[in-house]
Amino acid sequence: MAELVDHSQEADWIEGLPLPREQTALIGHDEAARTLHETYCSGRMHHAFLIAGPKGIGKATLAFRFARFALSHPDPEAAPPPEAGLLPADPRVTAQVATGAHPNVLHLRRPWDDKDKKLKTVLTVEEVRRSVSFFGTSAGSRGYRIAIVDAADDMNASAANALLKMLEEPPNRAMFLVLSHAPGSLLPTIRSRCRRLPLSPLGGDDLGRALDTLGLEVDPDGRPLLAAIAEGSVRRAVECLENDGLALYGAFRTLADALPALPRKPLHRFAELASGRRNDDNLGLVADFARTWLRTRMRAAVDQRDVSARRFADGWDKVNRIEAETNGLNLDRKQAVIAMLQSLAETVRS
Repeated sequence: MAELVDHSQEADWIEGLPLPREQTALIGHDEAARTLHETYCSGRMHHAFLIAGPKGIGKATLAFRFARFALSHPDPEAAPPPEAGLLPADPRVTAQVATGAHPNVLHLRRPWDDKDKKLKTVLTVEEVRRSVSFFGTSAGSRGYRIAIVDAADDMNASAANALLKMLEEPPNRAMFLVLSHAPGSLLPTIRSRCRRLPLSPLGGDDLGRALDTLGLEVDPDGRPLLAAIAEGSVRRAVECLENDGLALYGAFRTLADALPALPRKPLHRFAELASGRRNDDNLGLVADFARTWLRTRMRAAVDQRDVSARRFADGWDKVNRIEAETNGLNLDRKQAVIAMLQSLAETVRS
């Protein structure tokens, strides 16, 4: 594992843990890694892959791992086979990619705003347009030039159109690895120009292995509940471990099970718990809990052909809107948590 440095100005960074570009361990996605390897070695590499799956399951880790492999073996016909599921890479390439210094890798993500001293809430068009000059220059070494879009869901409309233009007229030996948590929300024209590579949430055993690899200790008695809450996402599991997520989930379930009743004192106690020291992460956890609660009921309604499914879909949109507005406008997080629970109560009541 690479030495940890300060990445506090990078999107989706978790303190004390390696970024995906630094991470050498990939757990649970051997089939997807094999697909990329075989496609590359066939000499018929598609110019864009849409790597899709829930947030925090290893999409970026897979993308950077494959980028290291392709850059280490610029001649596809001479590329070696995977070793025990691993794609072998040159140590020098690995080190350059880990520090973000490889000239043939462009990582597009939400940029840091120097004026406001925080990450921007969207992946901007200016960020995506960096790919024009990146692909317009000579490659720093033989082989592909690789742009990793992380994540495409963060793009605003202008950024999405800029990416689409690049995908429509890809430069020679250009490769796009487009990551998406919810590919259905992307422009259909972007989806149509990418080869889809879906990743599944990690199973309980793989999730445990991933946490062990990161050096995180988990109480054996709490592993089943943590796995259920995390829903196959390493990121959500880490956030739960670092932010009393198991206790937070228990408090959430107590309130959710009583809906549409929403007693004032327990609600405010929960909001206080959820807006503690690491309140940015806790707000995200509460939003995840709410979305999981809504999704379960929405699926049940769909299975029963119940018209209430529409209500739960609207509730999902409300939770997303509250979270986005709170983060984008730096609103009070305690009030945001209260608003989320109230929206769940209204969904049940309506």
